[in-house]
Amino acid sequence: MSEGDTRFENEGALEPLPGVVGRAVVMRAVGLTKVYSDVSEHGRGGLELFRGLDLTVYAGDMVAIVGESGAGKSTLLHLLAALDTPTAGEVWCGESRLSSFTPRQAADYRNRDVGYVWQFHYLLPEFTAVENVAMPLLARGMGRASAMERARVWLGEVGLAERGGHRSGELSGGEQQRVSLARALVTEPKILLADEPTGDLDGKTAEAVFELIQGLHRAHGLTSVLVTHNLEFAARCGRVLRLRDGRLVQERT
Repeated sequence: MSEGDTRFENEGALEPLPGVVGRAVVMRAVGLTKVYSDVSEHGRGGLELFRGLDLTVYAGDMVAIVGESGAGKSTLLHLLAALDTPTAGEVWCGESRLSSFTPRQAADYRNRDVGYVWQFHYLLPEFTAVENVAMPLLARGMGRASAMERARVWLGEVGLAERGGHRSGELSGGEQQRVSLARALVTEPKILLADEPTGDLDGKTAEAVFELIQGLHRAHGLTSVLVTHNLEFAARCGRVLRLRDGRLVQERT
């Protein structure tokens, strides 16, 4: 979307917030609808998660998305990451319209523009921590030496500089999630998407990981969208949106 482009101005997206006037729009969802037409295993003929959902994410935002289980929070993140496609509506990241992507372009988008953190770390057990962090860079064709050097820098950023040679089975749950966070950020993405990043951790470890995410967000000027069930963590984000009845309701700015 070019500077001064107003194509979204009257399409029902959230109004610009106080303090964000003049800030770049990193990501925008317009009129998103997601319907699963065949959910017979649940005894229903169809499931509509949301319809006409709008979302605007500005540069530097730290947005928490909350809502009851089954509301569609993870599905929304999948749509923003081009891991799934909407039934209707559009997602834009900068000037890129996700629905126009070929499968190869969608993979490149996930590799370059999006850092994704899952609830489970999904580290490759046969590789070391530093090799896991370097994987996205190696996948895009960066030389091994350069990729490993940058991966070591990011392991240091998450407090694991001395653990780079350990495989995932030799790391604690909190350390594994720190590695996955470094892997998500090593590409210096436009936006960080985190789906319940502390959901599998005990309370003390979850607090430490959330504080790390906050610290990295501030230190590196990240733009972040987090799905969480932890309302205390959500309240410490810059903006809280609740997914309710298929729409995002702004709870706090």
